[in-house]
Amino acid sequence: MRLQMINAQEFARRLSTIGAGAFTSDDVVDLATDADVRISADLEIDATLAQRLLDHLSPKVPVTGAQITASQWPPPQSSRPAAPSVSFSSPGAVDGPADQPGRSRGSGPARGGRRPGSRKAGR
Repeated sequence: MRLQMINAQEFARRLSTIGAGAFTSDDVVDLATDADVRISADLEIDATLAQRLLDHLSPKVPVTGAQITASQWPPPQSSRPAAPSVSFSSPGAVDGPADQPGRSRGSGPARGGRRPGSRKAGR
């Protein structure tokens, strides 16, 4: 499988189209300098290098290095809406919607700690 690569000018153009501001190939070279990567304006950028550059953008962009260097640009949009994010308050616990009333587990009156019939009679 051949790696997809784009040059700094194309990388800048693609960044500009996703709303990351107006980028030039010089901006990409500056971004690479910030990421401690030595590139020139004519260097080919692969998905790994693209991801390193994207990681140094603020605010973060909604694409990955593989997406931005893919032969199909812009990346295909899903016809389904994105799933909402889920946050966990502690490991293993899931917070439910806040507007649901609390329910107790039992439907009858409160019972003692033993099951009915668990004690043997006559002892």
